[in-house]
Amino acid sequence: MTTGSRARYVHGGPAFDAAPALSPLPRPLLPRPPRLSRRTWLALGAATLGLGALRLGPPALAFDFDTARLQAGMQSRYGAKGAQALRQWLEMLQQQTGKPLAQQLPGVNQFWNRAVVQAEDSVLWSQPDYWATPVETLGRGAGDCEDYVIGKYFSLLRVGVAAENLRLIYVRARMGGIGSTQSVAHMVLGHYESPTAEPLVLDSMVDTILPASQRKDLTPVFSFNAQGVYVAGAQPSPVDRITRWRDLLARMQQEGFLP
Repeated sequence: MTTGSRARYVHGGPAFDAAPALSPLPRPLLPRPPRLSRRTWLALGAATLGLGALRLGPPALAFDFDTARLQAGMQSRYGAKGAQALRQWLEMLQQQTGKPLAQQLPGVNQFWNRAVVQAEDSVLWSQPDYWATPVETLGRGAGDCEDYVIGKYFSLLRVGVAAENLRLIYVRARMGGIGSTQSVAHMVLGHYESPTAEPLVLDSMVDTILPASQRKDLTPVFSFNAQGVYVAGAQPSPVDRITRWRDLLARMQQEGFLP
């Protein structure tokens, strides 16, 4: 991954390699991804339809946090620059709360795309793969594709977007233009108006939010949110199978995020 350059973005990959541990999820590293089809995106969304009957977890709760605790922790860990980044995030959240969704999505997407430069986990955290909390990403001012998506996901929850309408989506991103067979593991955030709707894609590589059918460079593999893991053609499964997600939530709670 090249820091600060979206055009030359290359994801490090280890997070995508972790997917086989979530058996029976398919191994996402494919030599040649299939051509993106609208049906695949819709099937990924339709996988949520059985979720209510399965009751995989408690109902989604409003995303909240202890502001004073976040501020104190950010100042201690990242100094004045981190504290300023946190203030800007809190101001953005306040500004977006109550606005129409058509303004919230681009507002949150642009904030994270501009506040964070792209960098590899091996450089930032001395680990092959690390899912940073929003505070950690803002404090460093840098992150990889998962970190952008995590920041956007929790930001949209905070401003009132329903959790069931948001999905963290692992994809294969084609590099090199139309006809290229080169692809990399990547993550984007999807907003689904309904479980069977075509999602809007929020991407760290592209500022413009587009329907999935217009992102011919992306091939969805699987998705998840706080309510479950979704694979096209399979029943939803509990999200706590994703160990990095559990670890992320635990660290967020330590920082002052609630519950």
